[in-house]
Amino acid sequence: MNLVFAGTPAFAVPTLEKLVEAGFPVRLVVTQPDRPRGRGMELTASPVKQSALRLEIPVLQPEKIKLNEEFRAELTALKPDAIIVVGYGRIVPQWMIDLPKLGNLNVHASLLPKYRGAAPIQWAIASGETATGVTTMRIDAGLDTGDILLQGEIPIASEDTAETLAPRLAAMGAELMIETLRRLQAGSIQPRPQDHTQATLAPILKKEDGRIDFHRSATEIWNRLRGFQPWPGAYTNFRGKSLHIWVARPVAMDVPSGTIQMEGHLPLAGCAPGTALELIEVQVEGKKRMSGRDFVNGYRPYNGELLGEAQPLGA
Repeated sequence: MNLVFAGTPAFAVPTLEKLVEAGFPVRLVVTQPDRPRGRGMELTASPVKQSALRLEIPVLQPEKIKLNEEFRAELTALKPDAIIVVGYGRIVPQWMIDLPKLGNLNVHASLLPKYRGAAPIQWAIASGETATGVTTMRIDAGLDTGDILLQGEIPIASEDTAETLAPRLAAMGAELMIETLRRLQAGSIQPRPQDHTQATLAPILKKEDGRIDFHRSATEIWNRLRGFQPWPGAYTNFRGKSLHIWVARPVAMDVPSGTIQMEGHLPLAGCAPGTALELIEVQVEGKKRMSGRDFVNGYRPYNGELLGEAQPLGA
């Protein structure tokens, strides 16, 4: 079985490495071009490219693929039996869908048809799900709409964030892809169409998604805080500066929405009626992360002080 692998982020690396470990011949890795990253904005290879180089697999990094005749010719010459796609970051064109006899096989980090889109892990947590999983599917022309091949489910722990959940899903997806390929070879998978009426979307995250709306319940805000790690996180304004909330805990207390109230050594932020967030770790714009207690000692917020609206220092 000749395989081509298309992927970019760290989430895709376990699948690539597991394919090689299981003895599947990966003839080519396709990944996004090197991008400037970090403070120095140095060109940096994607995690998938770094893995492919370690595994001594040829790498292609086309800027565009839909109308790229050179790229099309190289892929066609390889005569792949399947193209494995994990977080590649490009829409797969129809010619590429039609090329391999087993299709383009995708690892998607949700239990499709739920959470179709670019950020399924983040939105599953942000939406308060207690379980999620991975799906292997055959890509079609839609957005995560192809036939389901296999699925696996895992619980979302209350302390999970997108950062802690993603590696577990990546490992599960790698194992599931190996099982998918073996069962496709054996003819023991019956592809299953998705129920489109049950679909939900997980669109690419925007900075604004991290802005806290204190009219939501504390649990809703806490779920979004956990889901939107490391970016855009959960933030509001405090005395005219951005206040990033890194760690918090929902509590059942009646604190006016969008105001601070002191309870012991930790500040509470009022949310929807009867709910509040205990601020355990925060970061004021331009400062390092600090505990809620250090925030209280350093800034001495007063009961009723507003969050979410710019206020002059010392108000």
